[in-house]
Amino acid sequence: MSPLDLLLEPLQYDFMVRAIVTTVIAAVVCALLSCWLVLVGWSLMGDAVSHAVLPGVVLAYVLGAPFALGALVFGFLAVALIGAIRGTSRVKEDAAIGIVFTTLFALGLVLISVTPSQTDLNHIIFGNILGVSTADLVQIGILAAVAFVVLVVKRRDLTLYAFDPMHAHAIGLSPRFLGALLLGLLALTAVVALQVVGVILVVAMLIIPGATAYLLTDRFGRMLVIAPVMSAICSVVGIYLSYWLDAASGGLVVVVQGVAFTLVYLFAPRHGLLGRYLTTRPVAVPAG
Repeated sequence: MSPLDLLLEPLQYDFMVRAIVTTVIAAVVCALLSCWLVLVGWSLMGDAVSHAVLPGVVLAYVLGAPFALGALVFGFLAVALIGAIRGTSRVKEDAAIGIVFTTLFALGLVLISVTPSQTDLNHIIFGNILGVSTADLVQIGILAAVAFVVLVVKRRDLTLYAFDPMHAHAIGLSPRFLGALLLGLLALTAVVALQVVGVILVVAMLIIPGATAYLLTDRFGRMLVIAPVMSAICSVVGIYLSYWLDAASGGLVVVVQGVAFTLVYLFAPRHGLLGRYLTTRPVAVPAG
């Protein structure tokens, strides 16, 4: 079989085309947001929100409402609860995050176990890329477009907030509002990726692309280009590998992103492990 056949054969199936388009959309918006999450240090927050939406999805199924609606409600609820615990007690942010996301995630697992369903609700946890319908694709596209537009329009304010909240406040911006906006976008983006890779792997798509780009460049503007491009390429490669290997699509998308990060971590020119070693290794001067 020729390389062209390897490339074109999966595209003969509508479900593969929908899977590729949906995954690329989710990958791009997740990667864009991940640049700010990496800078602000909110990796654990991404983990919390992505897991906390599980009970909302299950309740939405029970009520016959769109999954995205339930996920959004619980995503914002998780953010509000974390802020409330942090602001009204001695409990620090990392502990508040751990309490909220583990409790809500466990609640979601309990609801799945007691909810009679003709649908395999485990797809919520592990993703179901190849089962994405046209309606799902439209829904994901709309939510992703909203998140993408807000991130692009507010990129300068969010970047200043990430680097120097005090300066942002000094020039008339509200760090509290920008922080809330970033958390809201996090909840929205987690919903976008939920149906692609599931609750468990969403955090990988929200962190790995930004971390990879962070090792490749010192300029944030370039990060905002490198992260989505790399994430989209990794997503397509992962989907193709899942087709040819008959393996889990969401898992392979994340594995490919992890491999890309590993290569960058080792071989990036300035910030890679081997790159730093080669540039700092003393050069022997011949005697005489």
